[in-house]
Amino acid sequence: MQEIGGYLELEHFHGAMLHEGLIALNCGRACLRYLIRARHIHRIALPRYCCGCIREACEAEGVAVRTYAIGQDWLPKDMALDDGEWLYVVNAYGQLTSAQVQMLKTRYGRVILDNAQAYFDAPISGVDTIYTCRKFYGVADGGFLATDAPLLSDLQRDESHERMAFVLGRFERSASEFYPMHQANDAALSADGIQRMSRLTENILRGAEDAFIQERRAKNFLRLAATFDEMNVLSLRVPTGAFAYPLLVPDGARIRRELIAQHIYVPTLWPEVLTVASKSSWEYMLAVNLLPLPVDQRYGDEEMDVVIEAVRTSVG
Repeated sequence: MQEIGGYLELEHFHGAMLHEGLIALNCGRACLRYLIRARHIHRIALPRYCCGCIREACEAEGVAVRTYAIGQDWLPKDMALDDGEWLYVVNAYGQLTSAQVQMLKTRYGRVILDNAQAYFDAPISGVDTIYTCRKFYGVADGGFLATDAPLLSDLQRDESHERMAFVLGRFERSASEFYPMHQANDAALSADGIQRMSRLTENILRGAEDAFIQERRAKNFLRLAATFDEMNVLSLRVPTGAFAYPLLVPDGARIRRELIAQHIYVPTLWPEVLTVASKSSWEYMLAVNLLPLPVDQRYGDEEMDVVIEAVRTSVG
C-alpha cells in the first residue's frame, strides 16, 4: 500500500550515476558471477595477485580455476589460454592503459577486466568490465557490469538499510569502532549471490560529486607521487581518479605496522596472495611490501602531509 505523508526518509537524489546504463548489481563479485552464467564460463585463469573473493565467486559457480603470474607491468606473464578458458585481468591501482587492455583482448579474445580499483576508467567496447562502488564512495555495496552478454532475468533487488551502520558510524566516529561491522558486511556480500543494486546505494551514487571525487583523488595522488616516486620500486602512471598511491619499498611490512600504529590505515592487498604465491615471486613481494597510501576525497593537502611525514620517518 502506498504511504503518503509522515516523516521524511533519506533525501532522494536525481543526478546521473557515473556508470548510468551499465548493469547495476549488488557488488563486484556478483558481477563476475553474472558473467559466468551469461557467458557459460567453465574455466578461468586468475592472476595470483588478486582478491580471494574472486576465486570464491568462481568456485561458488562451479568454475575451474588456475592462476598465472604477472610481470612488473601488471600484465600476464608467459600466458596462454586453454580452449574455452577465460582470462581474468586485474587493473591494479588503475595502472593498465586502454591500449594494453585492447592488446589483451586482441591476443586472448576471452577477457574479463576487473576495474575495482579503476572506477573512473571508461568501459572499452567489447571487453566485459567489472566495477565496484565501495572503494570510491561511502556505500555498503554496489557494482556495475559492462557487457553485451544476455541479460539475466528475475533478479531480486538488494536492500542496504540494515548494512549501513558502519558507513554512518564512520562518518561520525572512528573507523576502528565500526571495523568489525565492515568485515561482517564484506562476508555478507559473498553469501548474498547475484542481486540488483539496492535503491539506497543507487540513490547515494546519484547524489555523489563525481567530478570533485575524481579531481581530489588525482590531486592527492600527485602530491604523494612528487615525494615518493624516486624511492618507489614501481614505475607508475597517473590513473584517472586514483584508488590509492601504491608505494612499494623493500621494508614495506614494517612501515605498514608503524603507519597503522599512528592510525594511518594501510591495508595488505591481498593477504590471500601469501598462500598461493612462492616467497620468491613478484606477487609475494607486492602482497608483503606494497603500501596502498590513502588518497581519497575525504582528504586534502594537510592529511597528505601527515602521511608523507609518517612514511619519511618510518623509512629513515
